[in-house]
Amino acid sequence: MDIILLEKVQNLGNMGDTVKVRGGYGRNFLIPQGKAVPALKENVKVFEEKRAELELKAAEKFAAAEARAEKLKELSVQIISKAGDEGRLFGSIGARDVADAICEAGVEVSKTEINMPEGAIRNIGEYDVIAQLHPDLSVTVTLSIIPA
Repeated sequence: MDIILLEKVQNLGNMGDTVKVRGGYGRNFLIPQGKAVPALKENVKVFEEKRAELELKAAEKFAAAEARAEKLKELSVQIISKAGDEGRLFGSIGARDVADAICEAGVEVSKTEINMPEGAIRNIGEYDVIAQLHPDLSVTVTLSIIPA
């Protein structure tokens, strides 16, 4: 299935690119999310007419992501969790827990923007967590897990 991207999609392409994707990915994710349209002749015309408007929206999204990134750079997040004597947590800390802790600290972040390279956290200590705020912008946040 050929589609035209309406915004930058990580690992796929930039706005305005015509790319070939699997049918299900295009029909079930990209098109309903408003990230792409089918690459038909009439859609190409409509895209070219709306190109300036879409570029303006993309610039606004990037500026908002940069503002959140500046707040996150100054932030140090702590999560208090029950742990055993050896420092092993009862349960684990996942992306949802990290996103909730960052939101409580005053910066709005969703769990889908949190990237935990080492997987779920199961021990106390300090960890680096990546917040992918925009396809072109990511910020490393220091996360401290403290035993209760």
